[in-house]
Amino acid sequence: MSTTETTESGIGPVEGTGNLSGYSPDNPAPVIEAPRKRTKKTPKSTRGNFEMYGWLFMRLSGIVLVVLVIGHLLIQLVLDGGVSKIGFAFVAGRWASPWWQTWDLLMLWLAMLHGANGLRTVINDYAERPNTRLWLKGLLYTATVFTILLGTLVIFTFDPNIR
Repeated sequence: MSTTETTESGIGPVEGTGNLSGYSPDNPAPVIEAPRKRTKKTPKSTRGNFEMYGWLFMRLSGIVLVVLVIGHLLIQLVLDGGVSKIGFAFVAGRWASPWWQTWDLLMLWLAMLHGANGLRTVINDYAERPNTRLWLKGLLYTATVFTILLGTLVIFTFDPNIR
C-alpha cells in the first residue's frame, strides 16, 4: 500500500511509519475518551460559573477603571490647573455635584472590587492550607467591605462647613 492509498475505513497509514505501527483495519487503535467526559454515573456539578464571572469582571472593570482613572487624572491635574489647586475647597466644590460624587463612588467601588478579586485569586493560588485560605479571604472581604462602606459614607456625607 502506498502512502496515498486509503483503507476501506477511509483511514490511510501514518506517514513515516508504513505498517510498522501494528494497527490495521482488523486491529484498530484503541479509542481514548476525552477527559472529564460525562457519563450516567457522573454527578451534576453543583458549582456555578463564579470563576468565569470573576474573570469576566476583571476584564470589564479594568476597562472601565482605565477610563475613570485617566479621565480623573486628566480633569483634575491637567484641565483644572494641577496639584497645587487641589485642597479642601476644591474637593468640597467637586463633591457638591452629584456627577462628581457618582464618578468618585464608581471609581472607589470598582477599584476595591477589582483589587479584592485579584487578591482573592492570588490567595487561592498560593495559600496551600484551607484554614489559611479561609482566614486570608475573611480578612480580605472584611477590609474590602469596610473600605467600600467608609468611602461611600465619606462621599455622601461630606460636609464642607465642618469646623
